[in-house]
Amino acid sequence: MFEKGLTVTLQGTPISPGLAQGIIHAHHSLLGPIDAPVDIEHNNVTEEFSRLDAATARISEDLSALAMRVGKEIDTRLAEVFGAHRLMLNDSSLRDELRNEIVSNLVNASSAVKTVFLRWENRFLLMESQIARDKGDDLQDISIRLRNALAGITVNPLEEIPDGCVLATTRLLPSDTVFLAGRSVSAVLLEYGSAGSHAALFAREMGLPCISGFPDLLTTVPDGALALVDADAGIVTIRPREKQIAIFKKKVVEKEHDYKLARSRARGPAVTKDGVTISVLANVGCSDDTEKAMLNGAEGVGLYRLEQAYLGRVEPPNSDELVNEMRQTLDAARGCAVYVRLLDIGSDKPLPFIGFLAESNPSLGRRGIRFLHEYPELLKTQLRAVLELAGEFDVRILVPMVTLPDDVSVVREQLIQLCSRLRISSPPRLGALIETPAAALAAQEIVKHAVFLSFGTNDLTQCVCAADRENAAVERYYRDSADVIFRLLRLTHDDVPEVPLSLCGELAGRPEHISRLLECGIRTFSVAAPLIPVIKETIRNTWCTEPLIHT
Repeated sequence: MFEKGLTVTLQGTPISPGLAQGIIHAHHSLLGPIDAPVDIEHNNVTEEFSRLDAATARISEDLSALAMRVGKEIDTRLAEVFGAHRLMLNDSSLRDELRNEIVSNLVNASSAVKTVFLRWENRFLLMESQIARDKGDDLQDISIRLRNALAGITVNPLEEIPDGCVLATTRLLPSDTVFLAGRSVSAVLLEYGSAGSHAALFAREMGLPCISGFPDLLTTVPDGALALVDADAGIVTIRPREKQIAIFKKKVVEKEHDYKLARSRARGPAVTKDGVTISVLANVGCSDDTEKAMLNGAEGVGLYRLEQAYLGRVEPPNSDELVNEMRQTLDAARGCAVYVRLLDIGSDKPLPFIGFLAESNPSLGRRGIRFLHEYPELLKTQLRAVLELAGEFDVRILVPMVTLPDDVSVVREQLIQLCSRLRISSPPRLGALIETPAAALAAQEIVKHAVFLSFGTNDLTQCVCAADRENAAVERYYRDSADVIFRLLRLTHDDVPEVPLSLCGELAGRPEHISRLLECGIRTFSVAAPLIPVIKETIRNTWCTEPLIHT
């Protein structure tokens, strides 16, 4: 417990950067009221089935609307979270188990939901894959939605949170975080939560400062106390002194000034202090992303994710539908380089028309190009669409999750065959997304089939460090800025010094690492739209190579 009136500084783990201050609001439960579990009679079973079906249909519609909203207003990657929730909710085995629970134990629908979802959470916990075990948040999110729907509850428990507060709570579920987008919460403190969690990803996209890793937060944090939150450093100062407040306010003003300056210069080129021009592109998934990116000074699209065109469909899009989707998304980037990443899907992001690809370790299983090898028609459709788009855009192709040189050579052969069939003389440039240590170490062989390489450091770090980025228990091992990551980047550059290297992972968007990345041979950075001005300004204040010191 904090001694009354005492200034206290806490150190946590930053999971979404930013500076904020506000009054602490300790929120002890985000669960809200739910339908009470009760026993029923045999003649009530059909009625409970109907209640469950109606609640499921309602939540399914809500999730579809939420996915569309998140995809439009926040980020298409994050929209996938609620698309996956909808698939889980409508899973036939889950529905059958819920009905069986009602019949076998003669309990109401709410009781069945509580019991069955806890059972499913325990199943995931027993799986070898940490990604699977971390699906607990998703299951809990769906369970709460379903139980509240059964009770006729439509009010989110976060409605009671005061505007401008610093929210202190145990954890945030994905839908909780999205709800905060419509509130003026200044910052969030969490007892649990990793930088790779869905909640953290949402918070970063919304620009909501967030720090986790405070043991027994709700039993110790003083509700109603003023807090200064430095989520860049992971530091919270509770009951600060006047001098500390003055210093913090000055820091906020300086940061805002620096960002305004960066925005005013964002459309200019990013040239290092020693005269090297660096390309700064954007990661996008929808047309709003692209428009925001170009307004922020992006010089093109460094990573366009195709997943959004596939998720939530009962059948795969044909090439014409894909072309229309890509044309609409990329329209604002006409005349600029556009890098299209082929479908990166797997058992962690199932497709309705493929079914659930059960795997004990999805991140190391059938995903990216491995998945496309198994479904070659999906690959051909994407290549046809890209070839048609190439007549309007300066498009390049990124092959995801490359491990072997053959992963790229197979795509190259299909691309050449399609070009021959369609009488296209010059195919789009083909590149490999380096997300595995094997690909980095085999760069000399891979570039026989690819003309450029792009590092996806999020997945690369998972493989190098053997640590799932969504698992808070091993978050200290997941370090995308560890020396070994930079050594691997540098080694790749030294092996293929003439090959263009780009980086599209989260590491590219962190200013403090730009200098080291330039030293590793990275000459193209692809980041989220809001980060472009800052990254460009950082590059302008950085040497591409260390200057000579004259004595």
